[in-house]
Amino acid sequence: MELKLTRPLCFFDLETTGTDVSRDRIVEISILKVYPNGNRESKTWLVNPTIPIPPASTDIHGISDAMVCEAPTFKELAKQIHNLIKDSDLAGYNSDRFDIPLLAEELLRAGVDFDLKNRVTVDVQTIFHKMEQRTLSAAYKFYCKKSLDNAHSAEADTTATYEILKAQLDTYADTLPNDIKQLSDFTTRKQVADFAGFIAYNEQGEEIFTFGKHKGRKVTEILDEEPGYFGWMLNADFPLYTKKVLTAIRLRKMGQ
Repeated sequence: MELKLTRPLCFFDLETTGTDVSRDRIVEISILKVYPNGNRESKTWLVNPTIPIPPASTDIHGISDAMVCEAPTFKELAKQIHNLIKDSDLAGYNSDRFDIPLLAEELLRAGVDFDLKNRVTVDVQTIFHKMEQRTLSAAYKFYCKKSLDNAHSAEADTTATYEILKAQLDTYADTLPNDIKQLSDFTTRKQVADFAGFIAYNEQGEEIFTFGKHKGRKVTEILDEEPGYFGWMLNADFPLYTKKVLTAIRLRKMGQ
């Protein structure tokens, strides 16, 4: 089944130095842009992370320090990457919990103002886990009836994710809508204000903290009761996008 798109959809996958969204860096990024008319555009870059790649990470994706020492840094690629995705919705495998938060950190670190306003995301892993409960290679085998060669190559994983989503639409044609907004709603685990999930929305659509001593409390209430909490979060090791969202809430409140 081909995707019914009203705007481009960018499938993407990252290989990284690790799994810490705030501290780790991208070493490879692959983007497959699918247009409403069915045309496809694919770009893959090796990236110099400017920090050592741990051997444990190299064991997973096969990318070593020597392979990226002459590659461009993410800062050098940031505008090119943003130009490719800025008019698109986003899709990936485990992308809502990892790839999108880490990509946002890298873009913000490079001075590119990235957010999810006016776009939606589809996490193909969530569809798989809700329907079948397995991994990317198993998902590819299950839905596409093929073995995933070069697993943990960003390009191979990106193409596989695109093919899996189309196959999922075939498999669940009676229950899964071929509509990106509805697929986004289906794959969203919870409504979060920031990518990392430190700030979410309550049933009234108000921002609340999801962690620590103020878990479940409205952000605006804490800014009133404990103004120093804002400064603490800005100076602590939270993702840049979380700090951006918190600052926007504070500025909005000050403008009331």
